[in-house]
Amino acid sequence: MPPFVAFAGVLGGLAVVRWAYKTAVRINQELEEMRLSRVAEAAHMGDIQTLKRDPVTGAYRPG
Repeated sequence: MPPFVAFAGVLGGLAVVRWAYKTAVRINQELEEMRLSRVAEAAHMGDIQTLKRDPVTGAYRPG
């Protein structure tokens, strides 16, 4: 394989890896923003229940 073709293949591969990395970071950032907004909304509305220990079984249950 000529060196020019191999070099072009390496550059193309690096471009694909860079694009995939940037896309993954962007998607994770969007998901984190959505998760934080849902948590903040639930906390604002008082929907988050705390767990209390059941004295009989020792298990934690909502309540």
